[in-house]
Amino acid sequence: MTQDSPGRRQRSGSVKIQVQRQHPQGHSHRYPGRMAWHSLVLLPFLLATVSGNTVPIINMTIVYVPEDLELSQFAFQLEAYDLDNDPLTYQIGGTDAFYFSVDPKSGRVTLRNSLDRELQARLTIIVRVWDGVNSEISQKVTVIVEDRNDNAPVFQRLPYNAIIPENTSLHSIIYTVFANDSDTGNASKVSYSIKEVIPDNLKNLQLFYILPNGSVVLNGSLDYSKNTFYQIKILAQDGGGWLHNNWTVQESFTYLSLTIKDMPNLSPRFLNAPYSGSVPENCDLGTIVLTVTAMDQDTGVNDEIFYIISNASVPFVINNTTGIITVSEPLDREQLPSEEVLLKVTAVEKNLDIHGKVASASTLVTVLVTDVNDNKPQFYNCSLSSCDFSVSAQNNFMGNIIEHSSSRLPVSNLNIVARDPDKGINSSFELSLQGPNANAFTVFPTTIVGAGEVQILVQNSSLVDYEISHVMMVQIIANDTGNPTDCCSTATVTIDLIDSNDHIPEFPQSTYYLNVTENSPDGTIISPNITAYDPDSGILGQITYQLLPETICKIFTVNATTGALLVYNGSLLDRETRSIYYANLQAKDGGNLVGTTVLEITVLDANDMAPVIIGSYFISVDEGQNVTTHIQAIDNDEPGSCNSKLGFEILTGLFSNNFTIDAVTGEMYSKEPLDREALEDERGQMVVTVMVYDHGEPQLSTMVNVTITVGDLNDNIPMFLNQSYEFSVFEESPAAESFVGEVEATDADRTEINSRISFQLERGGGSSNFLIRSSRMGPGKYSGKLSVDPDMPLDYDTLQQKFFTLTVLAENTAADNAGDKANVSVTVHILDVNDESPTILPDSLRDVSVAENGTQQGLIRTLNAFDPDTNHSLVFEELAVSCFKGDSSAEDVCWDWFVLAPNGSVLVNSSDIDYEVCDTVLLTLRVEDLYTEKGNRYSQNETLRIIIIDVNDNTPVFEATSETFVVVPEISVTGLQVATVKATDVDSGMGGNITFSIISVVLVEDTGVTRPFGNLFMISTTFDKGAYIGRILVSSNLDASLKGQYKVTVEAKDGEEPVHRVQTMLNIFTVDQSYRVRLQFLSTVEEVQSNSENIKLALTTVTKAAVYVVAIQSVEDTRDTHMDAKSVMEAYFVYSNGTALDVNDLSTLIQSDPLGLAELVKLGLAVIGPGEVTKPTKEIELIGIIAGLAAFLLIFILVMTLVLVLTTRSYKRKLSAMKALKVATTFNPVTAQHGAGIPGTNQYNAEGANPMLNHPLDPSHDLGFHEDSISVTSMNSLDENTVNAPADDHFEVEQVKMRPTDPTDKEVLVAALNLKEPTKTAYLNTTFTTTDL
Repeated sequence: MTQDSPGRRQRSGSVKIQVQRQHPQGHSHRYPGRMAWHSLVLLPFLLATVSGNTVPIINMTIVYVPEDLELSQFAFQLEAYDLDNDPLTYQIGGTDAFYFSVDPKSGRVTLRNSLDRELQARLTIIVRVWDGVNSEISQKVTVIVEDRNDNAPVFQRLPYNAIIPENTSLHSIIYTVFANDSDTGNASKVSYSIKEVIPDNLKNLQLFYILPNGSVVLNGSLDYSKNTFYQIKILAQDGGGWLHNNWTVQESFTYLSLTIKDMPNLSPRFLNAPYSGSVPENCDLGTIVLTVTAMDQDTGVNDEIFYIISNASVPFVINNTTGIITVSEPLDREQLPSEEVLLKVTAVEKNLDIHGKVASASTLVTVLVTDVNDNKPQFYNCSLSSCDFSVSAQNNFMGNIIEHSSSRLPVSNLNIVARDPDKGINSSFELSLQGPNANAFTVFPTTIVGAGEVQILVQNSSLVDYEISHVMMVQIIANDTGNPTDCCSTATVTIDLIDSNDHIPEFPQSTYYLNVTENSPDGTIISPNITAYDPDSGILGQITYQLLPETICKIFTVNATTGALLVYNGSLLDRETRSIYYANLQAKDGGNLVGTTVLEITVLDANDMAPVIIGSYFISVDEGQNVTTHIQAIDNDEPGSCNSKLGFEILTGLFSNNFTIDAVTGEMYSKEPLDREALEDERGQMVVTVMVYDHGEPQLSTMVNVTITVGDLNDNIPMFLNQSYEFSVFEESPAAESFVGEVEATDADRTEINSRISFQLERGGGSSNFLIRSSRMGPGKYSGKLSVDPDMPLDYDTLQQKFFTLTVLAENTAADNAGDKANVSVTVHILDVNDESPTILPDSLRDVSVAENGTQQGLIRTLNAFDPDTNHSLVFEELAVSCFKGDSSAEDVCWDWFVLAPNGSVLVNSSDIDYEVCDTVLLTLRVEDLYTEKGNRYSQNETLRIIIIDVNDNTPVFEATSETFVVVPEISVTGLQVATVKATDVDSGMGGNITFSIISVVLVEDTGVTRPFGNLFMISTTFDKGAYIGRILVSSNLDASLKGQYKVTVEAKDGEEPVHRVQTMLNIFTVDQSYRVRLQFLSTVEEVQSNSENIKLALTTVTKAAVYVVAIQSVEDTRDTHMDAKSVMEAYFVYSNGTALDVNDLSTLIQSDPLGLAELVKLGLAVIGPGEVTKPTKEIELIGIIAGLAAFLLIFILVMTLVLVLTTRSYKRKLSAMKALKVATTFNPVTAQHGAGIPGTNQYNAEGANPMLNHPLDPSHDLGFHEDSISVTSMNSLDENTVNAPADDHFEVEQVKMRPTDPTDKEVLVAALNLKEPTKTAYLNTTFTTTDL
């Protein structure tokens, strides 16, 4: 603003907008504010006007207020400004002003009544502003009530009850619940979970699960017999949202009651199974054996049960209703297949089960038929293992035997089995022989129980003579002594005698001498053939060979046909064990006559025996002497051979260098006299290992230890361990505490008698005040315990010297002379009482680490303390426990995790250690000296830090976000980030490392159709400020024609076993090609590209939307003679909530912001919309020229009128106003907005002519045309949208700088524009000179 003269100010310029739409036939029609697309020609101009006071300007159309705003809290600020800097007065009106209060001076609006978005989401108030000079101006402002998460989900259609059959299949939906949340966005998304199942146990909790849509699904099998009723507690949670500046998750719960209906799905069950009973054979028919009982396991059905016996041909029946089993046929235990009869009893339900099948169950019933002695023994011709006792018994048998067979030899070809079919003692019977030849034979056995084979044995071989009788006969009597009525059976046995052979095979030699080497391989031939001669012919002359005795066959074998002798098992041939074997080679002819010869087999030697040490070698010798011994050994291999020749050698060892040995004779002796004190062994033993070896191949050897025990001599005097000793003792110590110190001395002699030491005090130096007592500490080591003589108490205050110097003598009691003594100087300091405080050693206060979750138990650290006092007793004490998580206090969660024992042991005291609630524990402690008499008995307070080690026991958690994600497919190149997720894991290390992955991508179109996609997106993982961020990137080209939103399921998993996973779903809204806008510029492509960032910034400032530029390209020259569009920028305008601007919305927003409009004009913007800039017609150009001339004339008249107003009084000013009114009535009525305008005012003379303020006008009233109203600016800016071209770019820039755009303005449409009616021509109303655009 420039100042021309005092009291005169330059008026601001006005801007008009012309919006055109191309008619289909090529004609240009104007629809201000309501066209489908707009051509925007920006023609600002500068008009110099006379000085005057301007009206205020309201700079707001829409505000946002959260619904959780508290009463009397600040809601929003009324935005208005006055170029004259006049003080403004604010008011609000309208129906919805009920909710707010306004400060009239500051315009600060506060909340008067509570808001509820769910009842009314949009409010409209009328803002009135008055500057005290001009008339009051008003404007409608829309108040958007922003949603807050103030509503919990509400379950619908309560209560929830259901009856379900117990055979409901797995994963069946058994009920569906529904909860509604009246909030919006993420806060309206309801998720369900099952928190409790009654009866309450882990198995029941896992029996059901709930789907995201509220469907309760069966996750296991139901069983009426276990539970007949379930009550499920269902929790509904919304997605969370802000409420009173806190992120809040609302939740509610209800119960689903399930009644289980019993179904006939179970078979009957026998009670008290298995069943067993007994009944004696030959009992009466109808005898009751036992009763079986079954019941229906479906207790809610309890069907009737029938019983049947499934076995065929059993001597028992069952009552089909009572289950009583009785005998139905005569029982003979011996005729049954087994004395135990197994009955298969089946219980059948009367009705079919749910599968249409017969429900049944079976059990086995064991019936034992007990025995009665009702059978006598019988004879059978068979062997016992294969005897069939079902055939008839037999009384005649035949067999044979060779004459003169040996005594006890059985009759051949005789198979007799005797059997009594009774059981136990009832089946016992005796056997005996009768008949003409009973004296030559005997029967075996004489007693049989049950069944057994019967043999006839030769008793007197001389009576069995073929020449006396070819056939012999005996009778076997079987007598059952327990059955006197029917006791016995008889069997007759006929025995045929067989004649014997009378020639024996003979060998040529009575003895054969053979050789074999020990350890010969198996199969080695010792002799190829040794044969015998038998003159018998035929089968009786055929000879087979056999070695006897049988034990020799383990080593040797013979060919049964040729008589060749071979080695059978060479490993048993050991000359040292046995050098000669004797065997009988038997030759047997076909008549089984045998001839024999003797085999003498000599085993030849092989070197397979290691030397054998004779005796043991334990030698005792006094130290200072040499030792000699002779090692004796033998070798059991063949004497005089290399196999038995021996050599000797000392093996390398601890004492091998002290001795030598003769390699031939084995004489060993020491190289020098032995010293007992040089041996570390307490027993004085030296062990030397000697190897004795032979000279055979392979060479064998044996080791022997020679133990030399060196006797000790008393050749050493005692020696004190220290050159001097220094002790201290408290004054007047009690007798029990009078111990001063301990001296130690050793004697190098190795025996107890030679190393024994006694101590005594040398007279003088205060020795009378002390006593010394000797004690053995170990071999050759003694201590002298020095103590204060209780009869000579020490007084610290009376002693001139506070110490005594004593001489302690150590004497070897076994010494031969009194001079073998050692002495040492001992200084004893007299101390005062205990008055020093203890200290805890810093090394024991090092940090200690403990794993969480009770994985580490017991002792974790032992604390050590130091007290300078010689007499102290230290006890540790825990003072406080501090818990920290990071740098913050964790309160008292860890107070019982650890315990400090009095001895300093720090122990784990709990299994509830949790790294996530506390990672550092500080134990404040101290140590107490119980013996302190004066001063502080406690140490300084110290701190032990215990560091809790993390274990991977937590699942990653996605952070909730209210951000909306939008993607413009047309400009979404590969690698473009379109969304983010953020997750945290409270675990540390790899357990807290999170990796993201995309599980699925589904497009939900506007029509509701869903389409799955594969690899549209990819995700990368980064870490920032304690959280992992997943950046979702475009991985392939997106279809720009699709409308809807992508639902992307993202999974987060941690990096340590056991791996935990969690998923979340993102909504990514798509902006399709229908929102693509063309911006035409007067500048070239290169200029637009260089100014692209400034253009985008200006567009963003006007629209509050993100600007996505698709392309910048050149266009053909237009037919407009005034300006040519040289380039086109194609772009999308997208808001963060997923909505976008079309051509109409963009044009409206630019019209509502004059400052932004001026900036865009400066940057070369000419046309908005997909159409071309049409060249105006000649008619339009003519109208423009006329309008320009009229405007010039109007300006001239106004200047002259205002000059007269300034030089005349009020009456003349009013007269000039009426003349101006008369002139205004000569203009076209249509152009004049249906009524004449009043110069310098915002009123018309027609009723309701002003569509903005709607003020009527009475032409006869006083116009108030005085000095204070001369510069009132017209508020009618909606009468026409055509403006003159800008004349001065510098002036336009000044206007932009004077009033920057309010960055909080979010309204995209000016409400007043919707009230405009289209005009027929482009004629300007020259009555007005200003605009509020």
